[in-house]
Amino acid sequence: MTTPIRRRRLLGALIGGALIASTTLLGAPAAQAVAPAAAPAAEALPKLATAPVVRIGFFANITHAPALVAQQLRLFETFLGKDGTKIEYTAFNAGPAVIEAMKGGAIDVSYIGPNPSIAGYTSTGGTLLRVVSGVTSGGAALVVKPGINSVSDLKGKKIATPQLGNTQDVALRAWLKEQGLKTSTTGAGDVTITPTENATSLTLFKKGEIDGAWTVEPWTTRLVQEGGAKVFLDEKTLWPGGQYVTTNIIASQQFLNKYPGTVRSILQANNSAIKYIAGNVDKSRDVVQEQITKWTGKPLPDAVIRNAWGNLRFTWDPLPLTLAKSADDAVAAGLLTLGQNKLSGIYDLRLLNQVLKAAKAKPVSAQGLGRQ
Repeated sequence: MTTPIRRRRLLGALIGGALIASTTLLGAPAAQAVAPAAAPAAEALPKLATAPVVRIGFFANITHAPALVAQQLRLFETFLGKDGTKIEYTAFNAGPAVIEAMKGGAIDVSYIGPNPSIAGYTSTGGTLLRVVSGVTSGGAALVVKPGINSVSDLKGKKIATPQLGNTQDVALRAWLKEQGLKTSTTGAGDVTITPTENATSLTLFKKGEIDGAWTVEPWTTRLVQEGGAKVFLDEKTLWPGGQYVTTNIIASQQFLNKYPGTVRSILQANNSAIKYIAGNVDKSRDVVQEQITKWTGKPLPDAVIRNAWGNLRFTWDPLPLTLAKSADDAVAAGLLTLGQNKLSGIYDLRLLNQVLKAAKAKPVSAQGLGRQ
């Protein structure tokens, strides 16, 4: 029988080609990274319907850095302004809140993690949303008390995750199962998993009330720098090429069908932000800090953002096979039920590939999970 870890490694041959495009871009020289440079290419794109107003959701977090860069540099305004589209921004703290807002018709497009995207898609029979682009890869890790040195040391310990069923919660449960350690959603197992908001997890770790956390940047870095934790496992070591989806962009299916031109303009802005980040690392961190301060009232400590930034990769490739693996792990953990068609249709990458073709960049693949 093929083990889950081996299945992750076997994904490498399938993902490798798709990663080339994003990796090539991330190494582009700064001269190619001036944000508005992609605008002329849009003139060659076919005319599509655009909305008078678009409501864009995001988190004020470095894992959503391209969204924050696109706001601060007014890239959304650059690309949507030519369509006459006004923008309304909404900052969220958790993926499920985004999904509920989209279900209620309060949000049109949003930056969001993979597991809430999966939940929104499956809970509505595939009618609510489509994943239209990638954004961020990496940044998650299991951090623990210094005295925990082996898998066997985890037995009897209490580990926090940001939320029951969220991306990191699923990853922890899957990994512990691979190690032969039992968990439960209703009681204690070999390892007790405690879904806890990230800021609270840091406080509890400092007090000695939890033994570690599987979480995402900047909280992994904060737990290390402020709480004295150590990195036990960097999640990228479990994935081929070290890449897995952390953030993607979703659009409501209704909005996507009615206003594809607006969604395409958002993708142009996102791609330009990723290009800017690739060529202006230090400036990008400063830009993101300004937006984090704007939305939360407090910047991240410089040492935190510098370390956390190095654990993230920004790419428009949505890495669909890694999302599918995360869904399988959620099913195995009893946190998700997939219908007969599973995730078939969750992606619609046609607009992204239009933009990439116009920019003479390599297309991305839905890997059989949607349109491309």
